[in-house]
Amino acid sequence: MLKRIVTIQDISCFGKCSLTVALPVISAMGVETAVIPTAVLSTHTTGFTGYTFRDLTADIPQIAAHWKNMGLTFDGIYTGYLGSREQVQIVSDFFDAFRGSETKIVVDPVMGDAGKLYAGFTPNFAGEMRKLCQKADVIVPNLTEVSLLLDIPYPEQYTEAQIRSYLKQLTQLGCPMAVITGVRYNKTQHGAAAYDSRTDSYYTVFREHVPEQMHGTGDIFSSVLSGALVRGADLEQALSIAVNFTADTIAVTVPDLHLYPEGQGPWYGVQFESCIGKLTEYCKSL
Repeated sequence: MLKRIVTIQDISCFGKCSLTVALPVISAMGVETAVIPTAVLSTHTTGFTGYTFRDLTADIPQIAAHWKNMGLTFDGIYTGYLGSREQVQIVSDFFDAFRGSETKIVVDPVMGDAGKLYAGFTPNFAGEMRKLCQKADVIVPNLTEVSLLLDIPYPEQYTEAQIRSYLKQLTQLGCPMAVITGVRYNKTQHGAAAYDSRTDSYYTVFREHVPEQMHGTGDIFSSVLSGALVRGADLEQALSIAVNFTADTIAVTVPDLHLYPEGQGPWYGVQFESCIGKLTEYCKSL
């Protein structure tokens, strides 16, 4: 029987991020994927203007109640963009209601990037996200989100020792495992670092750095990591699959960025669809 995961985040109808990435990617990994959309947007909010937005906060408890009455259970719960303190609390309650003894909970604490908060967030929001992270098995922040969760200045530069320190501090929030995305120790490589506090083990995986701004890669990474963990991968295996697949999607997208006039290529998201075959190959080891 297939493993089953639910992912809770917004759906941007165009733009290859959030649920429009998570649903096909995790499904391709051989995991039954249920969704709870937290909001519906016509596009994602980076690089687009005039987009529509519909909040679905009120629907989440009703969906949860229906599922509870049905007796649904989940092997994994993966959260992405949560747009308000109220949504964070509702999701926290969802964890309590649906967490089983073997359920893997992955929290991607989406709040910002490149040292800046996303629109609509304030630094106080990090306090609520910190509480949610306490209930996770794995959290997956980027460096901006690390600074918000740990209440430290955004690290423009850092060493491997500092990344290890950040990872350990993140697990001290209450989650046993942490992953930091977008890690670079030199100009040629880009990847992620992870720490498992249960075994005091650190892991890193890197691929060639591509000097392009890519949208949606964090969502792809977290989706693959979640799918792999639910499939039974350990943290080291899941990290490797997530880094390599994300790098594959970037590599296949870059040529088309330069092939078409500016604004006409796939600037809004990576072409992950072309790499699904590689993803299924990676998953054969699980």
